[in-house]
Parts: sequence; C-alpha cells; structure tokens
Amino acid sequence: MLDYKFIAENLHAVSANIADRFMKADAQEVARLYEKRTELTTHLQSLQQKRNANADSMKGKLEQQERNALIEEGKKLKEGIAAAESELAEVEKKLLTEARKIPNMAHPDAPVGREDKDNLEVKKVGVIPKFDFESADHVKLGQDLDIIDFDSATKVSGTKFYYLKNEGVFLELGLVRYALDILQKKGFTPFITPDIAREEILEGIGFNPRGAESNVYTLEGEDTCLVGTAEITLGGYYSNMILPKEKLPLRMAGLSHCFRREAGAAGQFSKGLYRVHQFTKVEMFVYCLPEESDRFHEELRSIEEEIFETLNIPFRVVDTCTGDLGAPAYRKWDLEAWMPGRNNGEWGEVTSTSNCTDYQARRLNIRFKDSDGKNRFVHMLNGTAIAISRAIIAILENFQQADGSVRIPQALVPYVGFDVIKKK
Repeated sequence: MLDYKFIAENLHAVSANIADRFMKADAQEVARLYEKRTELTTHLQSLQQKRNANADSMKGKLEQQERNALIEEGKKLKEGIAAAESELAEVEKKLLTEARKIPNMAHPDAPVGREDKDNLEVKKVGVIPKFDFESADHVKLGQDLDIIDFDSATKVSGTKFYYLKNEGVFLELGLVRYALDILQKKGFTPFITPDIAREEILEGIGFNPRGAESNVYTLEGEDTCLVGTAEITLGGYYSNMILPKEKLPLRMAGLSHCFRREAGAAGQFSKGLYRVHQFTKVEMFVYCLPEESDRFHEELRSIEEEIFETLNIPFRVVDTCTGDLGAPAYRKWDLEAWMPGRNNGEWGEVTSTSNCTDYQARRLNIRFKDSDGKNRFVHMLNGTAIAISRAIIAILENFQQADGSVRIPQALVPYVGFDVIKKK
C-alpha cells in the first residue's frame, strides 16, 4: 500500500501509474478521503480539548446554575465526540479500502505494456537444442516413461491435477533438495511453511482472497485460504513486528505446496504441467533496508539464473511490463525456459522475482528501528527458486533422446540417483 500523503501529493504520477498498469483504482478519491480524515481528526481533537476543559471547570467551586450549564455542555460534547468518532471511523474504513486498490509505483525503467508479449527481453543463456528426430512434449514423454499420470488424477481429483510416479517422484524431490542446497550456502534459512494462511495475511501480501477474479481457494467458514505460494506465509511471518536493524537482511527459503484455481486457464499453452491446481515450489524471500532492495533484487535474479544455468536448461530473462507486474511489485524479472513441446518451441515462464519495496510491509505493519530511533517500513522481495512442475517440463522436453528416454542434467544426478529415465 502506498503512503496516503504520497498519494495526495503525487496525484498525477499515481494516476498515471494506475493507467500504465491497466488497473481500476481512484487516486483522487483516496486524496479526498485523506483530506476528509485530516479535517475530522482536527475536529475530533478540538472537541476532546473542549471536553477536557469542561471537566476541569467542573472541579472548581460553582453555583448550581453554572454547574448545570457545564453538565449540559458536557453531555453535548460527549454526543459530539461519539458522532465525530463514528464518522472518522467510517472515513478511515473507506480510505483504507480505496487505498488498497492502488498498486505500487512501477520502476521508471519497467516497460509499459498490457501483457507478457510486451515484456522486454534483456538476456539469453544456453543453447536451444536441435533434435534429429521428432520431439515430443512433456505430456507424451511423461506418459510414455510412466512418470506422470494425468488420467487417474482427473478421475480422482478433477482436471489440472496429476500424479508423479516412479522416477518422477525422485525428480521432484531431487529438484527441491538441489535448490535448497544452493540457497542454504547463500545464507537463506530453510523453512517448510504452512499450506494455509489467514485472509488478512493474503490481503496484506496483495492477493485477493475472494471474488470471481481471485485465483485463491478459500476455506468455507474459516477466514483462511490455501496458499498459492510460500511468499504469503514467509511474508506474513513477521507481520505486526519491529525488526532489529542489525538483523537485516533476513533471507528465507520456503518449501510449500501451491494451490491455484487457474480459472479460465485453458488451451494449448496451459496443458499438462504448465498450469495446474497444485504443485510444489521453493520460494525465496528477503526482508531488507530500503536502500538495499535494488541490490537484493539482483541477487535473487542471479540465484534463479544460477539454478537453471547449472541445470543446462536454456532460458531468457525478461523485464516484466507494467500490466503484468501485479499490484505489489515495483519491478519484476521473469525467467523463461525454452520448452520444445510448447507450440513447436517457445519460451515459458519458470521463475519470477519481484521487489515490492515497502508496499507489503505497510499493509502487514512490518518495520525496523533506524539509527535515529524512528520506526520505518522494511522492503520485502520474493523470488521463485524453483517451481517443480515447470522445471520438470523443461527437463523432459530439452533432454529427451531419440529412443524416447530422457537424460538427467549432470548437476542433478547425485540428487536423483540415476542419469536417465528409460521407457518401462
């Protein structure tokens, strides 16, 4: 959430940012409500001062007529204060609701655009494989190798679920451990996080837990949701706390299941493992000082690149456009791996990393005490170390061989215990 005063003093820039992100929010209404809140606060304080003065006057020696007048004035002041408090509370509620609709400001270098086709490619790594045989997509490979079962999962759980079996199980576990080993060496504290979070935490992070446009599964009557990412649970870990400055930065790595409704996500670009309702992910999260968040954003991106480069999976890095940032992100980098089975060969997103500055910290009330003793909001960043389902797509499709088998990236062999997956 942006600071109210910042919104009021930078109306043009905030409104332009909303337009660039193609979002619906009313910065002018927030500025109006902020001004109204200031007026009501001043009015309430004036009434409270009069009430205090009235109470002090009652302590002196008074004629009965004077005392009765003061008592009557006190009653009116009490009623006025109650009315003012009620009106102020209503305005504050509306102000918070409207302010939460406003997205974070975007980095000045973020490309302006509506969707992922408007993202700006900044880097390519690796060699795109050329096959001298008819290649297959991960759906066919997974079924032929008997490591992924979509049909049984559809029967048991519904569409967009899957079973991993045989070597597929060790492939997932190996990828998890591979990512966690890299992160632990870089100073990240490993966590296995809850798969459920309170709605107030989701809202604080910037997710919409309810409504037709929500991508979140809510639990009926519980005011809780299944998490779509460990960003939610790691981001909520220090909610309503003041962190010691000397403890920053805090680097966290969270292993969780992720649950997403993926409503309307149909078609060839979403088939198989690319968009599913449940998957496993290792998420990176950083709490840091405001002046250090740009540096840590680059650090998270470099870790993502290291993971996929050492797996020898070709990828590119894109600077995400304003319309694809999501409300909390100031800037976001996406890694897109080459997927030979995706529309006869295309890039598909495998990780992203976002600098959310103090946007989430304001909503979750996470602060630190600076050198002057003043409480300030921390900056919060997140990044995908590895989303297992999409990493499996990239491995199966890039490392397939003419006989239908799939080689395992050399760096991953010690973690899975085999170097090739053969047809059964």
